[in-house]
Amino acid sequence: MSQVFRVERNKNFTVMANYHLKDKRLSLKAKGLLSVMLSLPDDWNYNMKGLARLSKDGIDSVRSTVNELERYGYVTRHRIRTETGQLADTEYLVRECPPDQADPLGKPAEEKPGWENQLTGETNDGFPCTGEHNTIKEKEQ
Repeated sequence: MSQVFRVERNKNFTVMANYHLKDKRLSLKAKGLLSVMLSLPDDWNYNMKGLARLSKDGIDSVRSTVNELERYGYVTRHRIRTETGQLADTEYLVRECPPDQADPLGKPAEEKPGWENQLTGETNDGFPCTGEHNTIKEKEQ
């Protein structure tokens, strides 16, 4: 008879795609930070300093990790300008899966979705990529 362990999840838990956890291109730090970011409410408005306050890592560590997530498509940066063209904010779109839906094991994606559906679909390994994301707005210093 085999033993089965079950985890009772009544409250204070997060449901997310585990796509990024299987992506061998990401460091453990990037996997952890992305998991933390995805666990925050969709309307959470924070900045790099706020992310740094969520752990013992400093702002430089968080910034370099966000850059890693951006390099692999999990984070997209958009600079927001005022009506006069001055930089006002930086908005980051945080995704559970990168838009190209590439297989984290190195296999090419079967089909690359277009812009209109880049946040939906399934990963090649059958795990859902729901398109859940958070948006971070950061004031320019």
